[in-house]
Amino acid sequence: MDKKLITPVFYSIGQVARMFDVTESSIRYWEQEFDMINPRRNKKGDRQFTPADVDKFHLIYHLVKEKGMTLQGAKKQLKVNLEETERLFEVIKRLKSVKEQLLAIKKELSDEEGKK
Repeated sequence: MDKKLITPVFYSIGQVARMFDVTESSIRYWEQEFDMINPRRNKKGDRQFTPADVDKFHLIYHLVKEKGMTLQGAKKQLKVNLEETERLFEVIKRLKSVKEQLLAIKKELSDEEGKK
């Protein structure tokens, strides 16, 4: 079975922190600040984040780190207009994916031209 197709059911706090290149303490702080993130805990008390939790972190990361909002501003944005914010973020993610695909095609075409 292809390992790339296997998605973990839960992610540790360290894995989530590495995904977004932030500290574990940032993840814990964002968890406290945003009601939408509620990881379950194992018997040892370690946080276990679901893929849905990771998606929520990605939205928060986008607002805070990419758009430059303060945590208070991001909280307000999500409280006032969660659906619209999520919809716009999904559009941005799709556009980034299309851009990456187009750049890959451009590179392939350049490589083929270089071989001729």
